[in-house]
Amino acid sequence: MSPVPASDFGFSNEWMKDRVAIVTGGANGIGYVIAERLARDGAKLALGDVDETALGQAAARLEEISGHPVPTAAGDLAEEAHATALIAAAQGAFGRIDILVNNAGGGVISPFLEHTPETLKTTIDRNLWTAIWCCRAVLPVMIDQGYGRIVNIGADSVRNGLWDHAAYNAAKGGMHGLTTGLAREFADRGVTVNTVAPCATRTPQLDDYIEKSPDVAQKFIDIIPTGRPAEMAEIASMVSYLASAEAAFVTGQVISVNGGSTML
Repeated sequence: MSPVPASDFGFSNEWMKDRVAIVTGGANGIGYVIAERLARDGAKLALGDVDETALGQAAARLEEISGHPVPTAAGDLAEEAHATALIAAAQGAFGRIDILVNNAGGGVISPFLEHTPETLKTTIDRNLWTAIWCCRAVLPVMIDQGYGRIVNIGADSVRNGLWDHAAYNAAKGGMHGLTTGLAREFADRGVTVNTVAPCATRTPQLDDYIEKSPDVAQKFIDIIPTGRPAEMAEIASMVSYLASAEAAFVTGQVISVNGGSTML
């Protein structure tokens, strides 16, 4: 599968001009496509990722697109010190932080009883602790400004109980709960908190999974009424809206981008 690039969707309206956005897990995949979309919208960017080499390459590409330096912080954001360093790098470079996209994640998709203590911990760390530490570090900055947008990348599988996703759903479900709690707590401080919950999405990871477990992967796609996975740019589009000033009255929501795989 060849993903559709964000540029093919024609996004270049610069509705976030001079906003500062942090994207975690921004070196590859959905995170990079989100970062590129925000750059084309006019935002200044900072990126965090565990892959230092890919992080540098992504930052260089985004500097060309945005026309601004892209500060980075490499490290495991499930550790508080790395999350704090990322927020400090962005604030130090730009003097403010308007948007945090908690995209860092990735879990071990496996039948629950085939998990080990290590894979369970890894799944929770990557998907929940990363978001907790980054939110905890960025919220004081946003409160001082009286403005902030936090957009978490959750999972539609929390709602439909997808096969082999129990541990992953435990982590992403925690993120969904973090969203509603923070949204209510900080609604009167100019900070909104929402989650974008994708279904199966055309990423290199999905391609690998299709190659390794084609029958199970096809089940994930078959429950989507539109008959296809999401494009990464379609996820980025919803993130862009929720991260914008126009979404000031949207908070505490988990919004599925899922081709109808779950419905109200």
